[in-house]
Amino acid sequence: MTDEYAEQTDQHQVEEDEEYLNMNEVEEEVPEDDVNVPASDEDEDADMDVDGDDDTETLEIDMSNNSWAYFDQHKDSIFTIFKHPTLPMVVTGGGDNTAFMWTTHTQPPRFVGELQGHKESVISGGFTHDGKYVVTGDMNGFIQVHKSTKSGQKWTKFADLEEVEEVLWITVHPSLPYFAFGANDGSVWCYQIDESSNSLVQLMSGFSHSLECNSGIFVNTDKGEDELTLVSVSEDGTVVNWNCFTGAVNYKLQPYDDFKGVESPWVSLKANKNVIALGGRDGQLAIINNDSGKIVHTIRTLENAEDEAELSIEALSWCSAPSINLLAVGLVSGDLLLFDTLQWRLRKSVKIDDTITKLEFVEGTPYLIGSSMNGKIYKWDARTAEEIFVGVGHNMGVLDFAVLENGNKLITAGDEGAALVFVTQQ
Repeated sequence: MTDEYAEQTDQHQVEEDEEYLNMNEVEEEVPEDDVNVPASDEDEDADMDVDGDDDTETLEIDMSNNSWAYFDQHKDSIFTIFKHPTLPMVVTGGGDNTAFMWTTHTQPPRFVGELQGHKESVISGGFTHDGKYVVTGDMNGFIQVHKSTKSGQKWTKFADLEEVEEVLWITVHPSLPYFAFGANDGSVWCYQIDESSNSLVQLMSGFSHSLECNSGIFVNTDKGEDELTLVSVSEDGTVVNWNCFTGAVNYKLQPYDDFKGVESPWVSLKANKNVIALGGRDGQLAIINNDSGKIVHTIRTLENAEDEAELSIEALSWCSAPSINLLAVGLVSGDLLLFDTLQWRLRKSVKIDDTITKLEFVEGTPYLIGSSMNGKIYKWDARTAEEIFVGVGHNMGVLDFAVLENGNKLITAGDEGAALVFVTQQ
């Protein structure tokens, strides 16, 4: 399968001047194997036989591919990808119970290591702010922390824990050595990576949600070590603000009562300073003032859909560019909605032909990155909703992505088991 990319790969030279890692000490270059990744645009045969039987109907697929490089070591879907804060390196976690570390500045990417020990699909994780530790979690509730040695060239097991039946998300604090996770039983947990004791220290476990805890984020992260606050949302329609040092509930919002007769299963959330956006499975969008715990605004994003599942808000992202007050909302229906955050009016909309899986504004810019189950990754100018780049090459959906080099490089996590690297400069 790597032969399908061979002509594409030969067109580019390895960027020797960007060798941030000492590649002489990296264990091996990514080997070529037979993992099924998308074909290159040089491939002549765009028809494939579904069952290998001449009498069966053939399926015509798009064989175009404009990626810069690819990584194909996973044997199943890639569910998560996240980048190192300083090194040109990412971690991908997949349905093959593995998490791989590999470089993003070489062509082809080079294998750094495998975070061994997971028992089920690796679905979430992150690096600490200083890049010293990496946290990964799987669908069996098993969480591992590995520590960097040799300036990130090797990673050794630091600790692990197994508190819940299934981990649904992990979030790592952006400036302190803490991480939190939520589970299918509604519980929320927070741990400290403690170098002095060389262990993981449990700070809290909370059980205020009655159904799945679908998402969680640290808030008020600019207040230093004096405050450690987390907001989590649940399938039961509750929103909880936690003091992670004590486990106390700062505030809890209830369906019906606090949300004025609305009971939305919350599936996504994103914070912007002291304001939090919540996305519901029923298309409800809610804006909360985190300081007061008051609901500022609610919006029904879509009124009608052929299938109720299409209403689910899967992706949210705030624009941080000066004087560009926008919130991007992505739905299962393929609708991308750009709301003016001063008046809460719909400013622009884009329609994609399949589910939007993730949205992320490039920090400090009006450029929005989005991925879809149609196998593509997009870059838009959110001021005009103009499409300025489309990355193609996957033959199944894009489940996650990482934004590198100020949005000029994107790395996708494909449902077919391939990760593609795209260069977006125009």
